[in-house]
Amino acid sequence: MPRLPRRFLVYALTLAAALACLIGLLAAPAWGWAAGLLAFGGLAALGTHDLRQRRHTVSRNYPVTAHLRYLLESFGPEIRQYFIQRDTEEVPFSREQRSLVYRRAKGTIDKQPFGSLRDMQAPGYEWMNPSLAPAPLDGDDFRITVGADRPQPYSTSVFNISAMSFGALSPQAISALNDGARAGGFYHDTGEGGISRYHRRGGDLVWEIGSGYFGCRDAEGRFDPGRFAEQAADEAVKMIEIKLSQGAKPGHGGILPGPKVTAEIAAARDVAEGRDVISPAAHSAFATPRELIAFVCRLRALSGGKPVGIKLAIGHPWEWFALVKAMREEGEHPDFVVVDGGQGGTGAAPLEFVNRLGMPLTDALLLVHNTLVGAGLRERVRVAAAGKVISAFDIARTLALGADWCNAARGFMFSLGCIQARSCHTDRCPSGVATQDPGRGGRLDVPLKAERVRRYQASTRAALAEMLAAAGLRHPAELGPEHIIRRVSRHEVRSLDALFDFLAPEELLAGGAAHHPVFRDYWELADPDSWAPPASLQRRRDSKLI
Repeated sequence: MPRLPRRFLVYALTLAAALACLIGLLAAPAWGWAAGLLAFGGLAALGTHDLRQRRHTVSRNYPVTAHLRYLLESFGPEIRQYFIQRDTEEVPFSREQRSLVYRRAKGTIDKQPFGSLRDMQAPGYEWMNPSLAPAPLDGDDFRITVGADRPQPYSTSVFNISAMSFGALSPQAISALNDGARAGGFYHDTGEGGISRYHRRGGDLVWEIGSGYFGCRDAEGRFDPGRFAEQAADEAVKMIEIKLSQGAKPGHGGILPGPKVTAEIAAARDVAEGRDVISPAAHSAFATPRELIAFVCRLRALSGGKPVGIKLAIGHPWEWFALVKAMREEGEHPDFVVVDGGQGGTGAAPLEFVNRLGMPLTDALLLVHNTLVGAGLRERVRVAAAGKVISAFDIARTLALGADWCNAARGFMFSLGCIQARSCHTDRCPSGVATQDPGRGGRLDVPLKAERVRRYQASTRAALAEMLAAAGLRHPAELGPEHIIRRVSRHEVRSLDALFDFLAPEELLAGGAAHHPVFRDYWELADPDSWAPPASLQRRRDSKLI
């Protein structure tokens, strides 16, 4: 006999109590039995409704008990702060941010009475300046062409689903994301866990390839060109993304324990079922910047000319400079670069990695954009960005600093119903999003959630169009750092254009950029044949070891 999940225990007890009260009432009619039947019968009816409805996955997974959470949420901010989830630095997203996604995903009114909830006089507050000559709205389906000179270029949306693997997310969550991407005309990044059957539902795919080469590996875990070509030929695969590192845990590999490697996960990753799956920290297909460029070209040829890019969390600046120098010297380059900021998320990562390792998105994006501009490559290499991008203003700010488009993971997870229970690594996700438990994930209604994914993306894109029009702009490409203003103190505000340095085209090639200390110290010393630090820096390191 199957064991009753503990999350159904309260519902089962209400059913048993209601039945006991009914029997007692029939045996010896009394007001106490009647009151008990009314109370427990009502709770049992509520639990039955929870199980049968399809709008709220948490209620389907936690009949009756989920309403305690909803009750607490209906109280004032003090109750929410102490009993639901505290809006401190330990919480990835505030309630305000989650509420924005939920409203857009559900199609409820996206309006705020009585003005802004934010303290506009607080240092760090940012806004976008409007124009006295607003531009007319001219659609919101902003597209960016990647690999325009390649045999199979791709026109991407300005806002897409960032990398989340099957295995990290449930089959139902992956299915809903892909269905939403198909309906909304934006792409779905597979994550490094390979292309599962749940990704093959018609949505555009960006196939992410990590150091484990899942989906294109041989028996020893090395890159398999034949297997890659077979997978890349899929019409749904629009671009290839080589993952060098991710913002939440840069420089760190991973392990998927054998008990979690189901037959479906094994098939998607080209690994053995039931055995531990190791993701090394570094790639084995290349060892130098120049070899990475050669690998990019190899994947492009094997895929029939589809755009190939890289994804990385910026760390040592000389390594990025070495890669850009390799692009210049080889005369080849990736078609796009995805910058993953240090504030990026993951289901589970070492705490110190999450908090203290990796460059924040703003700094990383500025370094990538400026280097490509200064090296004369920016017109040929598109730049995407990810890392806590959730709203239209987040997108506008990121584009103003140099990105061509944005990706988001947690925003789309919220649209699926994620409540930030932060139990992704336990396999007990209450919303059925980050779990492989069929009893939990199976209660996520795919058609309903797919529509919410589509609606969230469309609403955010429409909000971006309205903000651009209010600023007198017609397309995100017109955004610049001069359009975003930051309050530096209670008595001073400055545009991002004034706060940050920006290089002129080919300034690095002309020996300029001396005003910027990072370029001054490391650009000339970076070596396209090695990831190693410059010799002068290495000598300082060696002297400390003596």
